[in-house]
Amino acid sequence: MSKKIYDVAIIGCGPAGMTAAIYAARAGLNVLMLDKGAPGGQMINTYEVENYTGFDKISGPDLSMKMFDHTQKLAVNYEYGNVVGLEVESEVKVVKTDDEDYLAKAVIIATGTLNRRLGAKGEENLAGRGISWCAICDGAFFREKAVIVVGGGNSALEEALYLAGIAKKVTVVHRRQGFRADKIVLDRAQKHEKIQFELDAVIESFNEVNGKLGSVTIKNAITNEKKEIICDGAFIYIGQDPVTSMFKEDIKLNPQGYIIVNERMETNIKGVYAAGDVTEKELRQIITATNDGAIAAQNAVKYLETLA
Repeated sequence: MSKKIYDVAIIGCGPAGMTAAIYAARAGLNVLMLDKGAPGGQMINTYEVENYTGFDKISGPDLSMKMFDHTQKLAVNYEYGNVVGLEVESEVKVVKTDDEDYLAKAVIIATGTLNRRLGAKGEENLAGRGISWCAICDGAFFREKAVIVVGGGNSALEEALYLAGIAKKVTVVHRRQGFRADKIVLDRAQKHEKIQFELDAVIESFNEVNGKLGSVTIKNAITNEKKEIICDGAFIYIGQDPVTSMFKEDIKLNPQGYIIVNERMETNIKGVYAAGDVTEKELRQIITATNDGAIAAQNAVKYLETLA
């Protein structure tokens, strides 16, 4: 166990975590930021961000790096670590990782979400062999090939538009007629010559050909009619699940697994806060995550003042 006691340990290096780190560091705190992946969280999987104030258009990886560079200019300590639990019984909290335990007087949980699986036949076997959850990561493998995109929200249609610039054909498979995506994104996708739609359709199976994805079988949710679509790649965007299983023994969660917080981003444990997509909230966007991170950090500062 590290003997150093940080003022605040932030678990997660997405927009909520990095904003919390910036605010805490500017308040003069000794800050630790932990993450098991590259800085940015879900942002690094986003081709273009068009609704973050101040940037009419910026790539997710570029915005991630700008935020991370800001934390480093403020001397935020950044460590790689897979957090597996918390010990919160005493005034000094213990953040437990696979390799080391870290001590901190306050903790901000900003672990975000992970992309949800469909649970369709063949999905797990073909993950990484044609099935992906990140177009910007894997899109280049499907240049001039046929791909499908599953989902009907902003992420699905934005990535379909990105893939349309690479692939020969993009088929969007969506289980309803209506879309959750913003109208501007939907209009752009519907007008694109390379994008076609299969609506009221669900994925029945992902089919293997020569060790990789060769086609998908879809079923019409109304007529039950089945259809096979030949494709080389499939990109799944059907929502996210919160990364909270390691906290469930101590932190109060809602039935969906999201952390319950008040308007000060306080959890049920004194000195432990949560921010961003991991919390119970209505709107999960980069800008709302940064808002949460700022609030969590400011209230952590106030909490630490009571310990002095």
